[in-house]
Amino acid sequence: MISKKMIPLVNNNSVIRAMFEEGKQMAEKYGAENVYDFSIGNPNVPAPEAVKKAIMDIMENEDPVKVHGYMSNAGFPETRAAIADNLNRRFDTHFTEKNIIMTVGAGSALNVLLKTALDAGDEVVTFAPYFVEYGNYVANYDAKLVVVPANPEGGFMPRTDKFAEAITPATKAVIINNPNNPTGVIYPESVIKEIAAVLTAKQEEYGHVIYLISDEPYRELAYGGAEVPYLTKYYDNTLVGYSYSKSLSLPGERIGYIVIPDESDEAEQFIEAATIANRVGGFVNAPSLMQLVIARCVDEKCNVEYYEKNGKTLYDGLTEAGFSCVKPEGAFYLWMKSPVEDEKEFVQAAKKYNILMVPGSSFAGPGYVRISYCVSYEQIERALPKFKELAKEYGL
Repeated sequence: MISKKMIPLVNNNSVIRAMFEEGKQMAEKYGAENVYDFSIGNPNVPAPEAVKKAIMDIMENEDPVKVHGYMSNAGFPETRAAIADNLNRRFDTHFTEKNIIMTVGAGSALNVLLKTALDAGDEVVTFAPYFVEYGNYVANYDAKLVVVPANPEGGFMPRTDKFAEAITPATKAVIINNPNNPTGVIYPESVIKEIAAVLTAKQEEYGHVIYLISDEPYRELAYGGAEVPYLTKYYDNTLVGYSYSKSLSLPGERIGYIVIPDESDEAEQFIEAATIANRVGGFVNAPSLMQLVIARCVDEKCNVEYYEKNGKTLYDGLTEAGFSCVKPEGAFYLWMKSPVEDEKEFVQAAKKYNILMVPGSSFAGPGYVRISYCVSYEQIERALPKFKELAKEYGL
């Protein structure tokens, strides 16, 4: 018999993953070229060639014991130092290897940070719409996720007035995701400053630390020269979770890191505790081969222009068809308003045209759907006529 905590997780198994599996079944039935699967953020852009070369060279020339063996739970020192140097060059920070802990992607980064920071009964605040797993991650540590309502009239920017109201004496952390999944918007510096001001005031009011956790798998995917503020520069008690899943197209390799700045509360103790959490959480350490690859490829980038072209083509085609969409500024998601109140009904109707989208209620954003456009450009071209047929069905 499974645990009581697992029962609701089984009953509410990820809609995104379920649709991903459905897409594979539809591809077998109708042919992959006739199925338009926009359900999951699985990058279509290949990893940079330098990644392949690094893997080959490491496998051929590095000591196999190092390539496949254990290291410090925090990761290889040279990898952590390379990441710290990269961040310092780009964001005028002053990290060293001790501020970096290598993790099994951003998911483990968030879990390590939450395990280190939370006690049972604590509250974690986030902004709707948000990545579906946040609630599960917080529940892992018997804490509660508190959701700030969405702000569709304001372009889905966080509402700082509602944010301030959501913070209570039980608040221990806030999670922010920028560029945002699922909306594709980027929170500008002005919004970040407002969030930091609210947190500073609330820390003083309640007399305890409130961490700002920056979930950053999409940091590098910003369009048109848009700037994504680096949050440690605006609020001392910022903690960063990063993943190379999107920036280097390595989602299955599960490699990322945590940043714990010296300015954060009792940083040395937190770093030690987070390193232990990496082990006792069952991660032990991030994959050794990929750590060595990252040390060599930390300055590499994926083809952001590819995603930007996909997003623009899809946005232009859907708005021309009559749909209302949030113009994507980053990540690789398009947030589209459902033409009917129940977006799940709309998602089901789209399947008649072999179009797979994720209902917004999966992200605490009912009435909208998420379209993941990290697919081939050709798929978007083939899908747009089907979207137009779908639009006509709803009189658009």
